Amino acid sequence: MSRMLIDSHVNLHAHQYDEDRDAVIARAREAGIGLMVTICDKVSSFEAVHAIAMAEPDIWCTVGTHPHEAKENPDLSVEALVLLASRPRVIGIGECGLDFHYDFSPRDVQAQVFRTHAAAARQTGLPLVVHTREADETMAQILEEEHARGAFKLLMHCYTSGPELAARAAALGAWFSVSGIATFKAAEEVRAIIRDMPADRIIVETDCPYLAPVPMRGRRNEPAYLPHIVDKLGDIRGWTRAETEARTEDAFFALFDTIPRP
Repeated sequence: MSRMLIDSHVNLHAHQYDEDRDAVIARAREAGIGLMVTICDKVSSFEAVHAIAMAEPDIWCTVGTHPHEAKENPDLSVEALVLLASRPRVIGIGECGLDFHYDFSPRDVQAQVFRTHAAAARQTGLPLVVHTREADETMAQILEEEHARGAFKLLMHCYTSGPELAARAAALGAWFSVSGIATFKAAEEVRAIIRDMPADRIIVETDCPYLAPVPMRGRRNEPAYLPHIVDKLGDIRGWTRAETEARTEDAFFALFDTIPRP
């Protein structure tokens, strides 16, 4: 079986790509990126996100609202998410969650909108793509409560939170994705948690245009930089490049199981 690199979290509709989006996608393919998931940051930008996935055979998308944007539609309904998720090439619910670092939306609104996404994941069977920052205890409680109402798959994307939340999420069967932060000099705590993540539930992402890995740090990130993250993950876990590619690819298709595996 031929292996491919998969960027599980890109933000290709972002304005940072307005001048050269096609070139960025072309460079990703040249770098060996065989599949990308472009992420919805708010329901009002879903049409733009979805159009990118519809136009490209190797790009899929999600539908959801980031905690920063939760205030856009505090009364977002499960039905609205489920309806959008029924469209072709939509393979996940999110990015959603809690961000108590910036608090761009009120915390109670973030929690309410996050629970709506969890219900949509439960109803559709699609995985929940979770953003969490400085909200470990509340996040763990909500995930456990929602999971108790009926299980759903979840991905702790770009995981930089503490070991207790990681353990509680892993106990619910969560997958974890590793980003360019793993390459940052000061991120030893993040690397320590990566060493303990469940070996068959780790995937990789750039989170581009943000978080460019070393040696590209400080630049606009793009999917073509993913190999730097794959190599760092291998270093952290003691895996060869081939093993890292195989493990992360298998984990990706186990999570996003509505994507046909090539």
